[in-house]
Amino acid sequence: MDYLSVLWSFLLLLGLGAVLGLLLALAAKFFHVEEDPRIKEVEDMLPHYNCGACGYAGCHDMAEALVTGACKKVSLCKAGKKDKNHEPIIEYLKTHPDKDGNTNVPTL
Repeated sequence: MDYLSVLWSFLLLLGLGAVLGLLLALAAKFFHVEEDPRIKEVEDMLPHYNCGACGYAGCHDMAEALVTGACKKVSLCKAGKKDKNHEPIIEYLKTHPDKDGNTNVPTL
């Protein structure tokens, strides 16, 4: 077996991996999207079962729908409890408007 050809193959793949890794890192920086921080706060108030019983793919999608106003009822979260999950979310969204000053407050 020719060790020189193995070395060149190794160096070629190493260089290719480094260049593609650098391009991927630059793309991640360039295409970064800021998410509304209220989505994470509301998601943390949900029970984190990701069961989909609410009709959304998981707790993150439910939180995003609550924050944007696409979902009008917190009680769609079947796994959540009224005192522990639903009411704190409503209170949080009442007191934390979006950057334009709008509040999308869901109901029970």
